[in-house]
Amino acid sequence: MTTPSPEDFADDIADLASAEEFLEYFSVAYDPAIVHVNRLHILQRLHDYLSKEAAPGYAEYRRSLEQAYADFVSSDALTEKVFKVFHLHEPKTVFVPLDEVFR
Repeated sequence: MTTPSPEDFADDIADLASAEEFLEYFSVAYDPAIVHVNRLHILQRLHDYLSKEAAPGYAEYRRSLEQAYADFVSSDALTEKVFKVFHLHEPKTVFVPLDEVFR
């Protein structure tokens, strides 16, 4: 696929809904079994990566999608902890200034 114009790209992206549609649009090879189990995690990780980009275009989307997918090829959802629900049972660190300890 050739890189679409910015206008076409924006229209195309707006029509994509599933992880499979994103992977196919950007011609990223994938294992359907991995995507089946991790589709929401992959899309959230894609969103997280793109949120660090100033003005993501086709190249940034493709690179971020490849990385998001690769994260779950070599790991799993429980390890990656993409969603807040995976952090609910982690110990909380609370900072208390020393001068407040002795009040």
